[in-house]
Amino acid sequence: MPGPARSWTLDEVKSNAWTPQQRATLLFVIRDGHILLIHKKRGLGKGKINGPGGRVERGETPREAAIREIREELGVDVSQARAAGRLKFQFTDGLSLDVMVFTASHCHGEPVETDEAIPLWAPVAAIPYGRMWPDDEHWVPLMLAGTPFLGHFLFDGEAMLAHDVAVVNGDTIEHAGVGRHR
Repeated sequence: MPGPARSWTLDEVKSNAWTPQQRATLLFVIRDGHILLIHKKRGLGKGKINGPGGRVERGETPREAAIREIREELGVDVSQARAAGRLKFQFTDGLSLDVMVFTASHCHGEPVETDEAIPLWAPVAAIPYGRMWPDDEHWVPLMLAGTPFLGHFLFDGEAMLAHDVAVVNGDTIEHAGVGRHR
């Protein structure tokens, strides 16, 4: 649950002292020049285009959570999910998220609409950034290029106040404090 509104700095979010309230995932299937996105029907980002994903549950790894979430949101199975990047979000209302981003080159089954999401295969060359969160245009190109990244973002509601995205060593992504959620 978000805390009281306050001013944050990007340096605070980048600090080792920053602690997220929630750990979450995103999983993008990229194949044949298209990327599997969702139109969110509820929750954070309702009405926006995003990748399938959600919270890491107690006892699961981020990879397990990403695979579970894509199954729940779109009815498809992914057997191979590769860590692509990590995103840290701080909202002025106090909400803070640490998000692991994964990619896959295929999924089993055809995506279907659920209570949470409507599937959308978008051409990689025409990703609908105007209907997405404003941070996406800063890190999605790195993800598509296979370049590991770490992003830090400050938001006030849906407005991005500040951001920093860096290219990192691939090992940094998965092993920098994101293990099993206990």
